[in-house]
Amino acid sequence: MPFNPDHNAHIIKSLAQELGFDFCGIARAGFLEEEAPKLEEWLSRNYQGKMAYMANHFDKRLDPRLLVDGAKTVVSLIYNYYPPERLPEGKDDYKIAKYAYGKDYHFVIKDKLKEFLFNLQEKLGGINGRAFVDSAPVMERQWAAKSGIGWLGKNSLLLNRKMGSFFFLAELIIDLEATPDIPMAKDYCGSCTKCIDACPTDAITQAGVVDGSKCISYFTIELKEELPSEMKGKFENWMFGCDICQDVCPWNRFSKPHQEEQFLPHPELEDMNKRDWEEITQETFGRLFQKSAVKRTKLAGLKRNIDFLK
Repeated sequence: MPFNPDHNAHIIKSLAQELGFDFCGIARAGFLEEEAPKLEEWLSRNYQGKMAYMANHFDKRLDPRLLVDGAKTVVSLIYNYYPPERLPEGKDDYKIAKYAYGKDYHFVIKDKLKEFLFNLQEKLGGINGRAFVDSAPVMERQWAAKSGIGWLGKNSLLLNRKMGSFFFLAELIIDLEATPDIPMAKDYCGSCTKCIDACPTDAITQAGVVDGSKCISYFTIELKEELPSEMKGKFENWMFGCDICQDVCPWNRFSKPHQEEQFLPHPELEDMNKRDWEEITQETFGRLFQKSAVKRTKLAGLKRNIDFLK
């Protein structure tokens, strides 16, 4: 490979900045030894619920070298999605998680990562690598923490001291040697338990551990069958996803509005009231969420969620 690890790291970080990523961290690719027993226990407790895919590719989740031949480096990237203006979130409003306001992030960020890899190859020669946006068995939060761009909060999300947690994580796994960053020496949650206390379904079982099968996001997005009756009245009007543990996090007072036009909501969304949502048609659903992550639930799934909230 050309140049040296320091130079390569400098090029990687410069390109990340040019492409609009807020933070970029570098870690040496290898086996996540500390995570193996944690992941094993999480799965043994069935915290994945009906998300069967979480139990697949156990080895690949823990070792990125099994995803990319000869991988030497994991580049972790942060991309802001905190909205300039929130959609209505009063007690009489049905709510959508902020990450899903605009165009599906998988497409927006994947395009940026392809450009990133292309530019990297242009500058440094033949690099083999793959780009990931929540799209393969990669433990993205753990790699981000290992690369020094944040720490894992009590709600299990990555927290960053300058921008909280309203951001997407993405990774490049490459066979290029680059000087790794140093992980944070400690977490900065301290004795705060606001996220644990605020979760209406008690999904955060202990600091850093979330029972995915109790999370409102799981119920409203991942679960395809009937919603469990014992959860009735606990969703606080979230019809797609949930931001409760992020909204109460003190670190999110540092959230700044994103600059990504593609993440802005459809103009009609602001004017939707409870009755509009309850009477939503396929035509309106298609118009509002044409390229949105909300399409994952389909109209039938969204209607099921709304009916459950009534």
